[in-house]
Amino acid sequence: MRQVLRGILLSLLLVLAGATQVGVAAAQEPDRPVVRVGTEGTYPPFSFHDPHSRRLTGYDVEVIEAIADRAGWQLEFVETQWDAIFPALDSGRIDVIANQVSVNDARRAKYGLSDTYTYSHGVIVRRTGDERIRTLDDLAGRTTAQSSTSNWARVARDAGADVEAVEGFTQAAALLTQGRVDAIVNDNIAVLDYLASTGSTDIEIVGDAGAETSEQVLTFRKDDSALLDQANRALAALAADGTLTALSQKYFRADVSVPGGGSADLSEGRGHRDTWEVLRGAAWPMFVGLVKVTIPLTALSFGIGLVLALLVALARISSYRILAGPARAFVSIIRGTPLLVQLFIVFYGLPQIGLKFDPFLAAVIAFSLNVAGYAAEVIRSAILSVPKGQFEAAATVGLGYAQTLRRIILPQATRTAVPPLSNTLLSLLKDTSLGSVVLLTELFREAQLAAAESNEFLALYTFAALYYWVICVALSAGQKRLETRLDRYVAK
Repeated sequence: MRQVLRGILLSLLLVLAGATQVGVAAAQEPDRPVVRVGTEGTYPPFSFHDPHSRRLTGYDVEVIEAIADRAGWQLEFVETQWDAIFPALDSGRIDVIANQVSVNDARRAKYGLSDTYTYSHGVIVRRTGDERIRTLDDLAGRTTAQSSTSNWARVARDAGADVEAVEGFTQAAALLTQGRVDAIVNDNIAVLDYLASTGSTDIEIVGDAGAETSEQVLTFRKDDSALLDQANRALAALAADGTLTALSQKYFRADVSVPGGGSADLSEGRGHRDTWEVLRGAAWPMFVGLVKVTIPLTALSFGIGLVLALLVALARISSYRILAGPARAFVSIIRGTPLLVQLFIVFYGLPQIGLKFDPFLAAVIAFSLNVAGYAAEVIRSAILSVPKGQFEAAATVGLGYAQTLRRIILPQATRTAVPPLSNTLLSLLKDTSLGSVVLLTELFREAQLAAAESNEFLALYTFAALYYWVICVALSAGQKRLETRLDRYVAK
């Protein structure tokens, strides 16, 4: 137990040290306000990671960096899934979205939208040779794949399609290639980039998704009018001095920063890498995500969760209803709701009532509560498995309730509880892969970033699974050793 506590304390100190370093970095330029930019990091050519340097780059990234230089901002990029990016803005986790946000009436009413910096149009994508789909009308009753909150999802729904939610275009393309969906509606530039960079002939553009031009903007909260004004002034200056045109030519070999600037020429693409090269490039970032986020998050959440679980278990078996009732309700709520929903409530919901936690702390809170809900029942059953005569014997020698628990009951219950609690620990380790929805770049998120850029889903996700498996094997070995240690004094 002392070794476990020591490990948990060490992990906490490392996390706090990392947070301190971040704070120092942000304080290096006190005259430049820190602006947090929300972006996917998995949407080439707009927002993605360079396969060699692993640096976040892309058209949208360079545009917002150029704006920051003009406006005097210091940028802090926050990467998250598309469907979580607007909740992050609403809850104050980020200050601006730079991720090809299309203009529509609902967004114009709710958010502060900048001047347009990209013009594009939607296209319909089908499996090569699938003659059933030629126009938007053919999508009625069929299934398309896109980010559920994007403009293209609305276009598909309006055409009568059922939308299957995905994180990005590469996942959508994989579903279409595998025959799991019938079509995709998306931005022509993203589709052309995908076809050029992967060399895929499995899917094809069949036509336009309507005649309207789509306008992409930066998105701010309504009350951030100062930032919006600064961004618009910077965009005007960048358009006037040719910076936007230069960036557009760099990524698309056409000027998509003005209406009718020409069709993007992405025939050369970004180059396709072989599978082993992709794995070599992703192995180290995935390991860093494992060591810096996945393991500390697991250790802290499990340690805190066990303490809470013990308290809840003792309350559950208490004869006082004022303790037992709330404990039963807590267990029922935790076990009766999905962990993902609990994460969203803690991270995106609580800020609306004034409780705002940074991503790591929010994840620790959610995971610890989840562990407590399940482990409490394990500990309660282990305590109840100890014969009641043990309590009576302890009372006859003058031991109080607390002493009886500490010296007599809990040591015996521990032996019974170790196997199921170990299963809880293993489940927690794997559940940390949900951390990306609360802006954490852990092991699996690194795999997602690499897969979005390379389209090597099987290799990268299998490699991520190997990382998890190795850690789980090590934990299982530790469980076996602990069980052996606890069995030493058991009569057989």
